[in-house]
Amino acid sequence: MTTAVPEEARSQIISLVRDFVRRDVEPVAAQLDLEDIVPHDLIDKMKDLGLFGITVPEEYGGLGLDYTTFATIFEELSRGFMSISGAIGTHHILTYVLTHYGTEEQKQRFLPDLASGKKRGGLALTEPGGGTDVANLQTTAEKDGEEYVINGTKMFITNGRYGDAFCLLARTDREAEPNHRGISAFVIERGPGFTVGRDLDKLGYRGLDTCELIFEDFRIPTENLIGGEENRGFGQVMSGLETGRINVAARAVGVAQAAFDAAIKYAQQRESFGKPIAEHQAIQLMLANMATKVQAARLLTYDAAAKKDSGERVDLESGMAKLYASEICQEVAMDAMRVHGGYGYIKESPVERYYRDAPLMIIGEGTNEILRTVIARQLLRRPEYQL
Repeated sequence: MTTAVPEEARSQIISLVRDFVRRDVEPVAAQLDLEDIVPHDLIDKMKDLGLFGITVPEEYGGLGLDYTTFATIFEELSRGFMSISGAIGTHHILTYVLTHYGTEEQKQRFLPDLASGKKRGGLALTEPGGGTDVANLQTTAEKDGEEYVINGTKMFITNGRYGDAFCLLARTDREAEPNHRGISAFVIERGPGFTVGRDLDKLGYRGLDTCELIFEDFRIPTENLIGGEENRGFGQVMSGLETGRINVAARAVGVAQAAFDAAIKYAQQRESFGKPIAEHQAIQLMLANMATKVQAARLLTYDAAAKKDSGERVDLESGMAKLYASEICQEVAMDAMRVHGGYGYIKESPVERYYRDAPLMIIGEGTNEILRTVIARQLLRRPEYQL
């Protein structure tokens, strides 16, 4: 359970983030996207704002904020340039796993530098052979004395080029049944045998490093096993992914809101048949549907965040929020492009970027296809739905 942030304090924090986005991010977003440049200067400013330690407890150097504020920060960042929120996205899954499952020594060793942004974190989970089927991952961690030897490849890793520490999932028991019981989580830092492979050229989510990571006889000390116990990693990371889905849902809300904002402003400026297109009923119906979808997605997202703040399991609620918010984000971005017509299809307009960024949220932190399965399973377990 997290301590609720007073509304006045939350408003002050969000105001600082909003000012940062408007002053520093929005003016360069188009260039960063076009040239696929990692904005180290903006990331440094995010460190100064404390955004690398949003939910890290204060005793370890973080802000110790609640998940409602966490979601609001991600929404605000994504309204300006969704990619910039990625620098702290999976970073916070690492800090979550350490905060909730790490030993006290691990917390003291890693969290202060992660909270300050001195070290950027990430999640080394997805592999070339699959991401959704986590239980069947192929990367191995073989114990050798006081070390583990890691072999395998991870794919689509955010912060892969410039990150410093990662939460790595690897198989420590090849005979475990079911498979997920043989997986452990580790904190890893760069060293011999850890290689960054390809930088991936993406449709959207540009301006942030997304890479392949290769491990060949990569050795880490046994004290980097999260919690000090083998074969607990699957549950640890699945719990962390609840917060990841809240952040992805909030990103989707931010991008959808930005697309709607652009559409409703343009509709009042663009004229056809002697009047602004906002006065045509066809456009009005579209704007009404867009705004309703965005608000519904926002409510789902903040409901999940509030339940997380209360200490509840939120795999159902975060799954619903991520599923719905990401789907409507793509729809709203498409509708914004329709409102803009040809001007929404060219690089001069941010609307085409919103349209390219939207699919990431449909895929990331669990595809929407698997989330529908997760949601259904959770519903069928609820006492109120038992026959």
